[in-house]
Amino acid sequence: MSKQTKFLLNEDQMPKAWYNLQADLPKPLPVVLHPGTMQPVGPDDLAPLFPMSLILQEVSTEREVEIPEPVRDVYRLWRPAPLYRAHGLEKALGTCAKIYYKYEGVSPAGSHKPNTAVPQAFFNKEAGVKRLVTETGAGQWGTSLAFAGGHYGLQVEVFQVRVSYDQKPYRRAMMETYGARCVASPSIETEYGRSVLAKHPDHRGSLGIAISEAVELAVQRDDTKYALGSVLNHVLLHQTVIGLEAMQQMEMADTWPDVVVGCTGGGSNFAGMVFPFIGHGLRGGPKPRIVAVEPAACPSLTRGKYAYDFGDTAGMTPLTKMHTLGSQFTPPGFHAGGLRYHGMAPMVSHAKELGLLEAVAYKQVECFEAGVLFARTEGIVPAPEANHAVRGAIVEALRCKREGKAETILFCLSGHGHFDMASYQKYFAGQLSDESYDEAELAMALAGLPSVPEPA
Repeated sequence: MSKQTKFLLNEDQMPKAWYNLQADLPKPLPVVLHPGTMQPVGPDDLAPLFPMSLILQEVSTEREVEIPEPVRDVYRLWRPAPLYRAHGLEKALGTCAKIYYKYEGVSPAGSHKPNTAVPQAFFNKEAGVKRLVTETGAGQWGTSLAFAGGHYGLQVEVFQVRVSYDQKPYRRAMMETYGARCVASPSIETEYGRSVLAKHPDHRGSLGIAISEAVELAVQRDDTKYALGSVLNHVLLHQTVIGLEAMQQMEMADTWPDVVVGCTGGGSNFAGMVFPFIGHGLRGGPKPRIVAVEPAACPSLTRGKYAYDFGDTAGMTPLTKMHTLGSQFTPPGFHAGGLRYHGMAPMVSHAKELGLLEAVAYKQVECFEAGVLFARTEGIVPAPEANHAVRGAIVEALRCKREGKAETILFCLSGHGHFDMASYQKYFAGQLSDESYDEAELAMALAGLPSVPEPA
């Protein structure tokens, strides 16, 4: 058995096109609805928020979408990303499974998010946009858009969820280093933010609220567009460079995954890793089990309802059919801020409804326990979000140990935890708890889902 640890691609082996799962789905995605008319949206309806190039990617059903050469030039700063065999983790678990992980923490921002931040900034720059506004939870997306915006000379403004703004000051400092402006959300800078603070002056914030604030600013100026770091089809499309590279690297390792695992919040790193494998299976190739791991404190896939809902709290965004906890739901302030979103990406949700993936939810402390074991055996300190994927992979490896199966497990390590050490300190001090949501609040949020007649 080979003891090779790293599987590296050359820059000329980087994918030249993103993969679009919509081309291979056995059933098309439900239509997107206008928040005012409840009718299917057209490209013009999305034009105030996005440049036409990204809108066309959003609705495309082409299997391959070309990656512009200028984008690939920036990707070369960190792509192709390495694939590792987790020999140390395998030994510690005493498993007969083979564990591989695709490491996205090698990007300038320390996570997978620049995979979409760079093309979004590029296409906005091409369209003559001067300013981008966005939201961020843990700060990985805000950092990434700040990096990409700085590269293309765009002004970037970021609304960061208040609880993460307070928990992760160095993420904010990194955004400012790249030239972006970061404010805590809810803020006094938007009408919606002020309305939230008027009712709840100490509101901890949510991604839904931060999205509302960013969208409110985006539509006020012609030179400004909105950028989203997850959920939407074009974002998931850009992230497929992860899985496309991983497929080549698994062939280098002379194996193929039996199980592919990823953490899920909005769905971008998960989709980026698993969509190419799902598509390969739909076209006649092997079909690995696909496991989405989400936080038990914000379980959209395992507890949410598959229904039309707003992507933001104020109800300004188009409605998509997705697994949702309700746009009025505010998750508790657990440390995986990037997974604190009320809804799951429509395409990930649709794939689950089609039986193409399964979902599990794990609690915060057990995920940190997995992250610490991974750090001590593999040397990389994962982000709290990525700890969920580590936990999922360990659970699968221990299953293989019980069953005596030598399966191959692949997971996406979506980012490092170098800006999350305060949460690790709390874990070691015994101050990290398994936060849970209010069942009554969840019930109220689900009861408040918009009433939408099923489109014909």
